Amino acid sequence: MKGRPKSRADDASQAPAAFADDIESFLSYIQLERGLSRNTVAGYRRDLDQAAAFFGRQGATGWRATTADLAGTWIRSLSLGRYTVASVLRKLAALRMLSRHLVREKIRDDDFTALLVGPKRARRIPGTLNETEVERLLAAPVGGDARALRDRALLELFYSSGLRVSELAALTVQQVDLQHGFVRVFGKGAKERVVPLGGKARDALATYLAAGRPSLVKPRTGSQFFLNNRGAALSRVMLWMLVKKYAQRAGLTKNVKPHGLRHSFATHLLTGGADLRAIQEMLGHASISTTQIYTAVEPQRLVDHHAKYHPRNRE
Repeated sequence: MKGRPKSRADDASQAPAAFADDIESFLSYIQLERGLSRNTVAGYRRDLDQAAAFFGRQGATGWRATTADLAGTWIRSLSLGRYTVASVLRKLAALRMLSRHLVREKIRDDDFTALLVGPKRARRIPGTLNETEVERLLAAPVGGDARALRDRALLELFYSSGLRVSELAALTVQQVDLQHGFVRVFGKGAKERVVPLGGKARDALATYLAAGRPSLVKPRTGSQFFLNNRGAALSRVMLWMLVKKYAQRAGLTKNVKPHGLRHSFATHLLTGGADLRAIQEMLGHASISTTQIYTAVEPQRLVDHHAKYHPRNRE
C-alpha cells in the first residue's frame, strides 16, 4: 500500500541506480564546498538513500520524476511509523537540500520540496545541572596523575566554554591560547569562533599541559590536545563515558551527558545576566532562535526582572 510505514530494513536501503549519481554529486558538494563533517554527510546519505528507495518502489524513475505529492507521501509514512519528530525533520531537511541542489545544477526546473510541511517539533527545555551539581562534577577527578589532570581539565573546559563534544574531541594544542584566555573552535560547517576561558579552566588546562599531557605523548602523537593512553585523541565516545563516570562518582542522580554541560554553561550565563547574543556567539548557534530556548530554563529570572523593572512594582 502506498505510504505504509516501512520496517527497520529501510534504514539500510540503497538508492536505485537512477537516483544514485545525483545523490553522490550532492554529497560531494556539501562536503567539499560547504565543509560539512563526514558524520553529517553519512547521515544525509542514509536519509537520501532511504527516500530514493521509497520513490523507486512507488514507480519514480529518478529525481526528475519525483513529485511533491510523492515526497509528501514519504514524509507522512515516516511520521506514521516509528520515527521521532526530530528524525523526520532531519530527513526532510536532507531532501530539501538535495532538491535545491538539483535546481542549482539545472537537473530540475522546480524545487519539489518547496511546499512540503514537516511535523511540528515541541520545544524542549534542555536538561541542566545547577551550580552546586556542577561543582561536585568538576571536583570528581582526584589525584595528580596524568589522567586525573586531563579529566579535570576537560571537564573545566566543557563547562567554562560550552563546547560541543565533537569540538572538544577535535581540539588541538594550537587552538588553545592560555596567555590571552581563549580557545579557537571550528564548529558545524567548519565555522570558526573564539570562546573565552574562565580562570579555573585556564589553570586546569595549564597544569594538564605542563604535568599531564607529556606523560601521555607517544612517538606518533600529533597536536591533539586531550590524549588517551595510546597517545591519540580522546574519541567522542570516550569523552561521553568520562562525563558519565565522574557524574556517578560525584553522586549525581541526573542523567548527565556532555551536552548537559553545554546547556549548563548557557543557562548559568543567562541567569547571571549575560546578553543572549553573546551566548549565541559563544555557543556557535547560527540562529538566535536556537539560543532563545535557554530563556525558558530559568523562569525565576523573568519573575525577578518583572519585579525589578515594571513600573507598577516600584515603590
